Amino acid sequence: MKISIIGAGNVGGLAAMRIAQDNHKEEVCLIDIVPGMAKGKACDLDDCRQILNNPYQIEGTDDINLLKNSQIIVITAGLARKPGMTREDLLNKNFQILKGVCEKVKTLASEAIVIIVTNPLDNMTYYANKILGFNRRKVFGMGVTLDGSRFANLISQELKIPANEIKPVVIGSHGEAMLPLPRFTLVGKKPLTTMVKDPGQIKSLINKTVERGKEIVSLLGSGSAYFAPSAAIAEIVKTIVKDEKKSLGISAYLDGEYGLKGICVGVPCIIGAGGIEKIIELDLDPQEKKAFCESAESIRKLNTILE
Repeated sequence: MKISIIGAGNVGGLAAMRIAQDNHKEEVCLIDIVPGMAKGKACDLDDCRQILNNPYQIEGTDDINLLKNSQIIVITAGLARKPGMTREDLLNKNFQILKGVCEKVKTLASEAIVIIVTNPLDNMTYYANKILGFNRRKVFGMGVTLDGSRFANLISQELKIPANEIKPVVIGSHGEAMLPLPRFTLVGKKPLTTMVKDPGQIKSLINKTVERGKEIVSLLGSGSAYFAPSAAIAEIVKTIVKDEKKSLGISAYLDGEYGLKGICVGVPCIIGAGGIEKIIELDLDPQEKKAFCESAESIRKLNTILE
C-alpha cells in the first residue's frame, strides 16, 4: 500500500513519521512544493530507522506527480490562519491550494481514500468531495478525532483518571461551534454525566475543549498545534490500513443522516479498509440536536461563499 501526505509542515511531517512507524510495511510518500523540505525531512526520518529498529519506508519529494497510485492520501497543505485574517480569507486562499491538489489526485489516484486536514476543515472536506466526485465514503476530514482527544485529556486531568480509560464523543464543526457530548462520553464504562454531577464542572470541561486549540496557539506565540493533530491523522490511517472497523469522529459528507444533506460535519463513524463503513447516528435529545444543527448551519454558511 502507498500512503501519501501532501504538505510537509509541522503537522504533515509529524504525521508522516507516525504513519511510517505504525505501518512499516507500507510505502510513505511526503510531498511539499517547497524545494527540499519534504526530502530533508524524509532523510532525517530515514536516519532514525536503526535507532528505532524499525525498517519503515519513506520518500520525500516536491513532485506532486509521485502521489500516483496512492491508496491513502492525507492533505495537510494550506495556510495557517494569521492575526487579522478572517475565516473567509483563509477559506479563499486554502480553497485554491486544495483545488490544485484535488485535481492532481483525481487524475493520478482516482481509487484513493482522501483524508482532509486543511482548515477550515469541514468546509475544505465539503469542497474536496465536490471537486473529486469520489464516493462520499472515501473523502472525509480528520476533525473531531482531535477534538475528542482534547476532551478526554481535560477530563483526565480533572478527574485524575488515565486518558486512555476515557471514550470521548464530540460532534459538529471542527471549530468553536463543536459539540462535546458528556452524555455519550464514557469514563471507564460509565457516562461522564454520572461521574460528574455538577453541571458547572461539565460546562467548564466543554468550554475548555472548545478553546483548547486557541489556548495552544496563544501559548506557542507562533503557529498552532501539531503533536495531537498528527496523532489523530495517524490513528485514522492505521484504522484504514488494518481494517479495524473502529468508531472515530470524522468530518463526513451527510446525505440524510441526522436530517442533514449536502454538508460535511463531524460525526462518529465506523472506519475500515473502505473508508467510512458506517455513519453512526446518535440518539440526540432535543437540546443536543438543536446545538448540532446550529453547528452544521455555521459550516453551511461558510460553504456558500465559494458557490
